[in-house]
Amino acid sequence: MKLDRLPPLRLLSVFETVLRSGGVQRAARELNVSQPAVSQAVRLLESHLGFALFDRRSRPATLTEGGRLLARAVSEGFERITEAIAHGRSLAAGAERSLTIACTVGTATYWLMPSLTGFHGQHGDIAVSVRTTAQGIPRLLPGVDLAIRYGDGNWSDGAARLLFRERIVPVCSPALFERLAGEGFALSAPLLHVDAEIANWMEWPAYLAQVGLPVPARPGMRFTNYVQATQAALGGLGVILGWRSNAASFLSSGELVELPLPAVVPKEAFYIVTPRGAAPSPLIDWLIQAGAELEAQPISQSRTAAAAGEGAAQVT
Repeated sequence: MKLDRLPPLRLLSVFETVLRSGGVQRAARELNVSQPAVSQAVRLLESHLGFALFDRRSRPATLTEGGRLLARAVSEGFERITEAIAHGRSLAAGAERSLTIACTVGTATYWLMPSLTGFHGQHGDIAVSVRTTAQGIPRLLPGVDLAIRYGDGNWSDGAARLLFRERIVPVCSPALFERLAGEGFALSAPLLHVDAEIANWMEWPAYLAQVGLPVPARPGMRFTNYVQATQAALGGLGVILGWRSNAASFLSSGELVELPLPAVVPKEAFYIVTPRGAAPSPLIDWLIQAGAELEAQPISQSRTAAAAGEGAAQVT
């Protein structure tokens, strides 16, 4: 394909930032421009492509089918460019002591970055880089020293060590919780879905089947990553499946609360994967300790305890 047929790189970059950050407002802050400038860039990209990327009839706007296709391609493309640059820098740096972690956007945002707090104070000689992917399993490509993955731990490209086990339960904003409580917890609010494209990643149909509840007729809202869906949940737009790794801090702060529905502990878990024969690292030890502390945290005593006696929850 000729390069002149491709949209300008700056427009694709703005689109990628909107997806990764979870919205126009956050993208504007990250890019240090105004919100109208971000919106205009997205519309210019749509004009260049000849099709809409977002369905603006919903609030917040959701990706169209064409938007989802481009989102996947742009994410993979920028990921490969980032990998190439990082690899080139690592080759140029020579003996500089650095480590690169690959993980999903949600894991980086809600678990990894908070878990790294304090690491640099004890290991200031180790430079840590984080490389995120919006879709699929993080890979051990050249320049990546370790990956954080969700699955059964059996991967052929590296050695896996258990990081932490998950716990999944529906969560929502306190305001939406009060509304649902008034309805006797008939789950009439939209369900927030994440198109994770990761094998064995539990989504709403699998959760509802496991706890013996029917899939509601309403389609709900769909997002390309957990960051976007979480922002929608915080805004009271629906109910999301709360994973221990992603929702724990919001449950502790009271920004999200658990519904009185069964929690599920999947057989899959999060693992640290390193190339076989890789040298020991204090970073790996640090993260495994952080994972153990996450598992040891008590289950959030949110409003579910008081609501549990109000009757069995239903999904409509």
